[in-house]
Amino acid sequence: MSEKSPRKFFSVIAGNIGVGKTTFTRYLCSQLHWHAFYENFADNPYLKSFYNDMQRWAFQSQVFFLKERLKDLEQINHIKIPCVQDRSIFEDAEIFARNLYERQMMSETDYRVYHDLYKRISAFLPKPDLLIYLRASTWTLISRIRKRGREFEQDIDAEYLMQLNTLYEKWVRSFSQNCETLIIDTDDFHMYENKQWLDGLVKEIASRAGNKKASDGI
Repeated sequence: MSEKSPRKFFSVIAGNIGVGKTTFTRYLCSQLHWHAFYENFADNPYLKSFYNDMQRWAFQSQVFFLKERLKDLEQINHIKIPCVQDRSIFEDAEIFARNLYERQMMSETDYRVYHDLYKRISAFLPKPDLLIYLRASTWTLISRIRKRGREFEQDIDAEYLMQLNTLYEKWVRSFSQNCETLIIDTDDFHMYENKQWLDGLVKEIASRAGNKKASDGI
């Protein structure tokens, strides 16, 4: 019988705009030498237009992110070391696109086309071994968004972030039924300053990755 090949560990860092996903992903991967896949907002040709006119550009922007997330997952299938994805394709569809539709920023036709495409694709997608959900209140998110200073984000309103938070809580409860989940409340911690806190989280995640490998017989 041939020896079982190692199964790499795949985790997703989930959370609202400004919560600290990229900072945490970068630190986690630097400590554990895992491979990171970051959200490709800089190359989205629709993003600035989207924040200026969500109703006009919602569909185009979401399709771009869907395409980018699929590119990441294709690479994740071939990389031999543990991988971390900064925001998942599931969040794009179940939270961001849904929120735009519920706020009437995406038409019924556009939403149904987008969601049907996502549902047909999602059946073939690799599921993460661990969902890491970074949680923060609306006002904490607004403060962090202002501090990081991305021009196109500065006019995001509190209601938009609040609705995203509500959808995140519902989605995490549902997703966690089929995926191991670690929920991290970040309101009282600064991602750049609380090294002891970060190191504790890294240790916890590394332990869960080790337990997963052991349970798979690796």
